[in-house]
Amino acid sequence: MNMKEFDTFIERKGTDSVKWNALKTIYGTDDLLPMWVADMDFASPPEITEAIETRARHGVFGYGQASPDVFQAVKNWVHKRYQWDLEENWLLPSPGVVTALGFAIQALTAEGDKILIQTPVYHPFYHMIENNHRIVVKNPLLLHNGKYEIDFADFEAKLKSGVKLFILCNPHNPVGRVWRREELEKLGDLCHKYSAKIVSDEIHADIIYKPNQHIPIASLSSNLQELTITCIAPSKTFNIPGLQASLMIIPNAELRKKVQTVQGKISFHGLNIFGRVALEAAYKHGEAWLENLLTYLQDNRDYALQFIEQEIPSVKAISPEGTYLLWIDCRSLGLSDNDLKKLLVEKGKLALEPGGKYGVEGEGFVRMNIGCPRSLLEDGLGRLKKALS
Repeated sequence: MNMKEFDTFIERKGTDSVKWNALKTIYGTDDLLPMWVADMDFASPPEITEAIETRARHGVFGYGQASPDVFQAVKNWVHKRYQWDLEENWLLPSPGVVTALGFAIQALTAEGDKILIQTPVYHPFYHMIENNHRIVVKNPLLLHNGKYEIDFADFEAKLKSGVKLFILCNPHNPVGRVWRREELEKLGDLCHKYSAKIVSDEIHADIIYKPNQHIPIASLSSNLQELTITCIAPSKTFNIPGLQASLMIIPNAELRKKVQTVQGKISFHGLNIFGRVALEAAYKHGEAWLENLLTYLQDNRDYALQFIEQEIPSVKAISPEGTYLLWIDCRSLGLSDNDLKKLLVEKGKLALEPGGKYGVEGEGFVRMNIGCPRSLLEDGLGRLKKALS
């Protein structure tokens, strides 16, 4: 795939797309430009499509299992991208990272236990904790000079209160931070000190803008490796979330056995055939496509930041270090989330994610998905300007 192919508009209406077909249900009307759900409007790498087509032509879709080639592809990818050497038996499959969070919460905590998150954060974090009858404990991030930082004093105080599990989001959704080595080491050291396990959601790990670098927290030391479950997936990277294929990296044998026990209780045995095929093809053959994607996304990010600064100075966009999500601070407008949403929908004909969805710390913000052809991004930014003018 060459760079120009990312400019191609692909009609997604009528393809069971949540992003494009659920607008009326979520926003009350379907005449909006959807820039809300975190999937991209690009075709996946052709090698993935070809691998699925080849497997489909075989015509027999009986029970299957992952071949050693699948695990080797994952190991090679993680080694090359993050300089972390995995062992095959550390890898457990999951239909998705949110499901993996559920497995980990059930395996590592009991009802009534405290689980720590850094807000504003991806809303399923709240849901998985609450739906499993655990207690949400928040370590709010601090916004200083257009960049989010960790309040380490508060983090330690919350750990002291008896937190059993910390769910890390790296890169962070929705604020776009890629946590630095020294930040991760400090988080990890505190979790080790207070005997809190870590589940690290690293689903956006491959979407990193230079000069930032993704570092898996578990790769930093043997102590962190032993207390961490790392969740990865090709879904965001290669735009294949609908194929439901992700992995949990669990070096600690005791933790791994606990997760396997939870998986056994619901009789989860592995990924579906096409999920496995796509995962292997992505990690074996998708790197060149990804490098082109990152260039395109970085250009989109820079274009959006400049447009907002020049054309909509009443709001401030937080420059993301990773992800294809733009977190926009609209608090100066003095509007409630509902009033802001109404303006965007009725005046701008634009569907964005309301910031309050990510916790009270996100109120007054919106999240915009910039993983789309430049023509759609220009349209969306124009609608944003119209809505807020």
